[in-house]
Amino acid sequence: MEHFVTTPTRPVLTGSARAVFQRLVEQGPSTRPHIGQSLGLSRPTMSAAIAELEKPGYVEMIGAIRGPLGRSAAEYRVGQGAGYVIAVDAGSTHVRLRVSTLDRRLLTSRQLRFPVSHIAIDADVSQAVAAEVGAVIAESLPEWGPLRVLGIATPTRVVGPEGDTEASRQNVVFCAFTPPKGAAIVLENNVNCAAVAEMHYGAAQGEADFVYVQVGLKIGMGIILGERLIRGRNGAAGEIGHLSFPLAPNTNPLRGEAEHFLGTEAFLARVRADWPPQAGAAPTDTAELLKLAGTGHEKAQRCVARHAADIGAVVASCVSVVDPGLVVLGGGLGASPLLLPGVQETVNRLSYAADIRNTLLGPDATVLGIERLAIEKALLLLIGQSG
Repeated sequence: MEHFVTTPTRPVLTGSARAVFQRLVEQGPSTRPHIGQSLGLSRPTMSAAIAELEKPGYVEMIGAIRGPLGRSAAEYRVGQGAGYVIAVDAGSTHVRLRVSTLDRRLLTSRQLRFPVSHIAIDADVSQAVAAEVGAVIAESLPEWGPLRVLGIATPTRVVGPEGDTEASRQNVVFCAFTPPKGAAIVLENNVNCAAVAEMHYGAAQGEADFVYVQVGLKIGMGIILGERLIRGRNGAAGEIGHLSFPLAPNTNPLRGEAEHFLGTEAFLARVRADWPPQAGAAPTDTAELLKLAGTGHEKAQRCVARHAADIGAVVASCVSVVDPGLVVLGGGLGASPLLLPGVQETVNRLSYAADIRNTLLGPDATVLGIERLAIEKALLLLIGQSG
């Protein structure tokens, strides 16, 4: 059965009503006096703004808070009429969904892990996205309101400055998936999404300039400068997997070889090839290798140290070009604190000084980032300005 989504006509709001709604979206439930004070709005203006927003159901009263003098103030939050967004992390190893209101209240979530890793997005990933999104829409409740935006993060280059152009719709993630009608689409690179999430909720909060470097099955970089995500003319900014590599006498750099060399599959192949019999059974995956290193296993520690130095060399190249001052490491392997000292030492030795931190969001960084971008798009659609 095909499920269709209809979006109500957007009402025309005054500037004060738009400001109140944006404040509730960004900061969550609050009382009229607190909102009015933070926005510099008078009581009559606040009353008029709330009345405007209540008509289409953009806000709703959820109770009253008693103040220090015994007076009660009505508390409001984003309402049913504002609708919801679906955020999808279409990754190489999984499809993860987060469904939320515009003020980030979680409505439901889903996760599907693939039996084998997908180096590139293909029809199987597209079919999985279709099934997971379809399941969410089929189970949606009336009190969620209308679906406003579907955001999808993919491990691919995304064409277009806003990540949702017609050219982007040719992305292979749509080859077996037709998006629900009536909802806007936001498509963005997964590492860029993780960078956005770290800026708002994670290790880079309060930082205007930083880069997020993901190291896992593949490698990539998201660049934030002046609190803005840098995409590049072709949507390829941060594609460090295409750095010229290797650079040595009598060799020719190969396309994508940096990503292949630093990716977990090639790394594990090197570990197994160099694993001595007296060290016990070779690890079957990076999680097992990191566990061994964490317990003091000498060979495992040397392998991790060697890889940290290799990652550090690539990060040093990024620091030399961008000079971000801060690098956040994430991804299945990059998130490990065991790599942090080696990466930091190598960057300090080869490039400018930079603060190296591990992600605070772990595997949720990408889905939280695409959720943020989907909410910003929904806010733009509803009130005519971005968050």
